[in-house]
Amino acid sequence: MPASLLEPSADALADAVHERTAAAVALLRAAVAAHAPAVFTTSLGLEDMVVLDLIVREGLDVEIVTLDTGRLPEATHVLIDAARERYGRPIRALHPDAAALEAFVLAEGTNAFYRSVELRRACCTIRKVEPLRRALAGRGLWITGLRRAQAVTRGALEPLAHDTDHGLMKASPLADWSSRDVADYVAAHDVPVSTLHAQGYPSIGCAPCTRAIAPGEDERAGRWWWESLPTKECGLHVAPDGRIARARAFVQQPA
Repeated sequence: MPASLLEPSADALADAVHERTAAAVALLRAAVAAHAPAVFTTSLGLEDMVVLDLIVREGLDVEIVTLDTGRLPEATHVLIDAARERYGRPIRALHPDAAALEAFVLAEGTNAFYRSVELRRACCTIRKVEPLRRALAGRGLWITGLRRAQAVTRGALEPLAHDTDHGLMKASPLADWSSRDVADYVAAHDVPVSTLHAQGYPSIGCAPCTRAIAPGEDERAGRWWWESLPTKECGLHVAPDGRIARARAFVQQPA
């Protein structure tokens, strides 16, 4: 059978993007209406750019926040400026506590995260987790671009659930999207993305903690590549006991 007959048609792809998009929009609308005030934290990755595009297209009342760790690639800063210009929405950058960061670097060095999982997690806590808690303070809904297919550590992700660690609802409207779904949406809506994706970086974090991946590797294999798989989360989406931060799925009650 010719390979072309095995490939989905352009119309089929367009229909699939439309169906996925409609479901994501419905979840976002309902979650924002039920659990405001809402905040979307973005790393400016592919998934997050799709979520940003959806939020702006729908005119949703959601604050947009990014965590500027102080070690981001220049390409991420360029994309932040491009996103601000494209969407006309402010993107609030939160930075690590200067005193805590200075003390950590003084005690352990600039690149201590390479030496042990404990030091890497300590660095992530200062640069990401503590600023995230500031971003979520007083919020009822946290929106993310997480997907189950990104890594085995995210396989149990719920599209909408109560986050017991942070005490609010957490929405991941792309939870069941594939990487192909994300790429199709980006192409269909001309969503601005990082130039690093074309260089083999499907997942982008801090510059010293991210590398390009080889064909066939897990999408997040380039994150903290020197560690074993079970430890490879920064702490933003992990509960204190080490599990992905999630609880029971939220069930919409009938009106």
